[in-house]
Amino acid sequence: MTWHPYDLDQEAQKLVLKYRDKEVLNESHKMRVTVAFGLERFWGEHLRLLSRDSATDKLKGKYWRETWITFARIMKDAGIKNIPDCEVDLKKTDEIEKVAKQFWNTEQFSREDQTIALAVLTQFCDCLVWWTQRYKKKSDKKSKKNQEDNSNES
Repeated sequence: MTWHPYDLDQEAQKLVLKYRDKEVLNESHKMRVTVAFGLERFWGEHLRLLSRDSATDKLKGKYWRETWITFARIMKDAGIKNIPDCEVDLKKTDEIEKVAKQFWNTEQFSREDQTIALAVLTQFCDCLVWWTQRYKKKSDKKSKKNQEDNSNES
């Protein structure tokens, strides 16, 4: 496996800029942590968030979904065309199971392709975190600082 940048930094910057005013950028950090649990878990996180009633959670789910779609496009451009798709009906368990099985079917999605995809997704999430730290609004940092101060007082 050799490294190719795949414009990950540019794609991450575009996503962060698109979502920076929507109060969901902390999801970038959660994305980076979730990569350690595997491709299928990362893919499935948008489903969990989109299925909730909260408008904030739905927006977080859209950010996760768009991140996956961008990642899948990057991988297709790199020659790995069998990345499972995001377009499933949240209410149809059989569709979700079918996509999840694609991650585990090594005839359809080889171990080598999985390893490459996971390495690229890890780096992509690192880029998202980096841009998040650069573009996060100061008010977000202040409110987090205030929350920490308040919790320390208890």
